[in-house]
Amino acid sequence: MTKTVLLTGGAGYIGSHTFVALREAGYDAVLLDNFSNARDDVPDRLEIITEAPVTVYRGDVRDRALLARIFSENNIDAVVHFAALKAVGESVEKPLDYIDINVTGLTALLHAMREAGVFRLVFSSTATVYGTPEIWPIPEDLPRSYTNPYAFTKLTCEQILEQVAHADPNWAFATLRYFNPVGAHQSALIGEDPQDIPNNLVPYIAEVAMGKREALRVFGNDYETPDGTGLRDYIHVEDLARGHVLSLTQLLTSGESHVVNLGTGTGSSVMEMLAAYSRAVGRELPYVNVPRRAGDVPVLVADPAKAEALFGFRAEKGIDEMCASSWAFVSRRRNG
Repeated sequence: MTKTVLLTGGAGYIGSHTFVALREAGYDAVLLDNFSNARDDVPDRLEIITEAPVTVYRGDVRDRALLARIFSENNIDAVVHFAALKAVGESVEKPLDYIDINVTGLTALLHAMREAGVFRLVFSSTATVYGTPEIWPIPEDLPRSYTNPYAFTKLTCEQILEQVAHADPNWAFATLRYFNPVGAHQSALIGEDPQDIPNNLVPYIAEVAMGKREALRVFGNDYETPDGTGLRDYIHVEDLARGHVLSLTQLLTSGESHVVNLGTGTGSSVMEMLAAYSRAVGRELPYVNVPRRAGDVPVLVADPAKAEALFGFRAEKGIDEMCASSWAFVSRRRNG
């Protein structure tokens, strides 16, 4: 019997790709999104990719009445929870908003799940819960901390899940700590499409490639790294989506909670990503060096060994594929 999964924030960047991966793996999926950071036409694009109707509920994950209706109208077996605010800089300016949406959103969802008798949840977490790590690659058992309100909310959510699972053995949670998702679906119909100022490196590079920005600002070129710029673990969003499917399947099969990193285990520098995007575009993209940003760390790379050992996850796509797929998506988007 086909299992049905509720994706909160399912029209967003990672959510939409996970929807496709779930459908390809034989799951059915229902989307909940308030479309605050997703385009209205994403469900239409998902219908084209999957060649099947898409069930979408428009609303806020904190809306308990809406959640109750979704669970009553659909035979939900599990939830993948993406719905959250995620901009580090914005979280510093609006900590109450981040606490309200990210933390209250999770607790509202957990209440609704309990009332519906659904006890399996995959939680979208982040590598920022490692604070300023001194070990690379980063293992899951590294002590957690936070350096900004966004990371605080994600760490708080992780701790809430731990307390809930400890109190009631019916529950099982998969906590997935992302590193740096980039790229787009092979169809070029969905991809990273921020509604306002980009928060991540690759959308900035894409805006340079499109002529929206004169040059990429490189924050710091004097780190103790091979080319002086920061090293990050970039993972193709299709690999990340596949990781969610594998994690969910493991959760449903075993009934046991797990916490894993989802990354490649390889660090790429800012200049390496810029060069890869330049290759995708077919011309050298300009950049300027500017001072370091406060709070940035030299290296942030995952140890992905646990995910591979637990459910066979290994990232397959490299930075050239990431950048080529991103450019294909933004080019198609720009051309309508």
